[in-house]
Amino acid sequence: MTANLYNTEILRLAAETAQAVRLAEPHASVEKRSPICGSRVTVDIALGEDDRVAAAGMLVRACALGQASSALLARGIVGRSPAELAAISEALALWLGGEGEVPDWPGLPLFEPARPHSARHASIRLAFEAAAEAAAKAAGHRAAA
Repeated sequence: MTANLYNTEILRLAAETAQAVRLAEPHASVEKRSPICGSRVTVDIALGEDDRVAAAGMLVRACALGQASSALLARGIVGRSPAELAAISEALALWLGGEGEVPDWPGLPLFEPARPHSARHASIRLAFEAAAEAAAKAAGHRAAA
């Protein structure tokens, strides 16, 4: 691994996940795991009356890249719709894989040095994938109620 991959900002963000807590009563929770490195991220979602994320909680047991990605998700998830989260998750996977532009989410350009390291992509995507799936489940549960 190169020094650029685990730079100071990545490590600072990773430290933020130590403050992450789970929601007591989420509308939905999803855990994602990277089969390559074993990183795991659980995201809890509570939607507001407008079907946008009102609160999110997390449990992060991941490498520094997965932790940093989770911190970026936590910073910007409130107010997002399930469709927005799905689009960001998809755009992140494409961008990391060398297709498309960096997704419109504050801080994601920080992962530019990880793009050549495909084995690291799964841990970077975990939180965004879990959030998109949890938000979709929460919206589905609300629609069915």
